[in-house]
Amino acid sequence: MQRHPRSLLLALGALTAFGPLSLDVYLPSLPQLGSDLGASESLTQFTLSACMIGLALGQLLWGPISDRYGRRMPLFIAITGFIVTSLLCAVAPTIEVLIGIRIVQGLCGAAGMVIARAVVHDLFSGAEAVAAYSTLAAVLGITPVLAPLVGGGIALVSDWRGVFVTLAVIGALLLAVAALAVPETHAPDDRTAGGIRNDFRGIGAALTNGPFMLAAATLGLASIALFSYLQMSPFVLQQQYGLSPQGFALVFAANSVGILAAATLNRRLARRAPAQRVVRWSLSIAAAAAIAVLLAGMLDSSLPWLLVPLFVVMSSHGINNPSLTALGLGQITRSAGSASAVLGTVSMLLGALVPPLVSLFGVSAAVLGGTMLAALVGALVLLAVASARGARNA
Repeated sequence: MQRHPRSLLLALGALTAFGPLSLDVYLPSLPQLGSDLGASESLTQFTLSACMIGLALGQLLWGPISDRYGRRMPLFIAITGFIVTSLLCAVAPTIEVLIGIRIVQGLCGAAGMVIARAVVHDLFSGAEAVAAYSTLAAVLGITPVLAPLVGGGIALVSDWRGVFVTLAVIGALLLAVAALAVPETHAPDDRTAGGIRNDFRGIGAALTNGPFMLAAATLGLASIALFSYLQMSPFVLQQQYGLSPQGFALVFAANSVGILAAATLNRRLARRAPAQRVVRWSLSIAAAAAIAVLLAGMLDSSLPWLLVPLFVVMSSHGINNPSLTALGLGQITRSAGSASAVLGTVSMLLGALVPPLVSLFGVSAAVLGGTMLAALVGALVLLAVASARGARNA
C-alpha cells in the first residue's frame, strides 16, 4: 500500500469538519439566538436541523458531481459557497430567514464531508482504510473541542452574529488548505460519463447494496445519539443545570476529547481486531452508559452523575463512525463519492429529524438519555442482523 503524507489526512479531516463546524461553534449562543429572534426552543433547534438537512441532501449532490468532475474543483466551489452563506447568516433578520440560509450553508458544507471520504476510498482499503477514517474522526474530534470554546469566547465580546462572521473566516482558511494539500485522486478514466441519470446511478447502486445499506443504517442510528446530544445539551446543561455558555463549552470540549481519544484508539484496534467486533463492544458500552444518563435524568441527580456516562456515550462515536464507514464503503468498488453521499445522508437526515421531533415533548436530561438509548439499541440490533447475514454468506 502506497504511503500518503500525514498532512493529507489532516487536511481531509479538517475538510470533513468544516460542515459540522457550523453546528458546533454557535452551540453556546443557541439560547441567546432564540431569545434575540423571539423563537421557541424547538424552532431555535431547527436552525441546527436546517443545516443538517442541507448537510444530508448536499452529500447526494456533491457525491455524484465529484464522481463525474473529480474531487478538487467541486470542493473549491462548495467552500466558496460556505463562506458566502456564513456572511448571509450573520445578517439574517428573522429566524425563518436564518433557517433558509442555514439549509444552503449545509448544502455547501456537505462537500467537505463526502469528498474527504471519497478521497480516502480512492487511496486506501481494508485495515488501512479503517485507520485513515479514524484519523479523519480524530481531527473531527478536535474541532468540537475548539469550536464551542471559540463560540463561548465570541459570546463574551459579540452576539451570535459574530459567530457566523468567524465561520466565514474559517471557511477562507479551509479554502487555502484544500488548494495546497488535497490533490486530485479521481482519475479521468474512472469518472462517470453521460447525463444526469448516469451521474446518479452510483446512488442507486449504493441503495440496492444490502451489506452497504445495513452499515449505513447502523451508523445512522448510532449517530442519533451524537446529534441528540448536539441539539439538546445546550438546553439541558445551561437551562436545566444552570451552566454558563463558557461552562457548557468546557463540558462540550471534554466530551470531544473523548471522541478524539476513542478515534485514536480505534486506529490501533483496526489492525488487531475485526471492525465489526470493535463496533459491537463500543455500541454495547455506549448503550449501558445511556441507561445511566436516563436514570440520572429521571432521578434528578447532580451534574457529575449525568456528565460521566454522557462522556462515555459521546466517546463511542470516535469508534463507531470510522469503523462503520469503513465497513460500508468497503462494499463499494465504483462511484465512491455517490456511496459516501448515501452513507452521510442517512446519518444526517436521522440526526436532523429525530431530536427536534422528540423535543416537541420537552427537553430534559431524561429525554436525552432515553433518545440515545433507543438509538444505540437499534444500532446493536442492525449490527446483529449484519453479522448473521455475513455468517450465512461466508
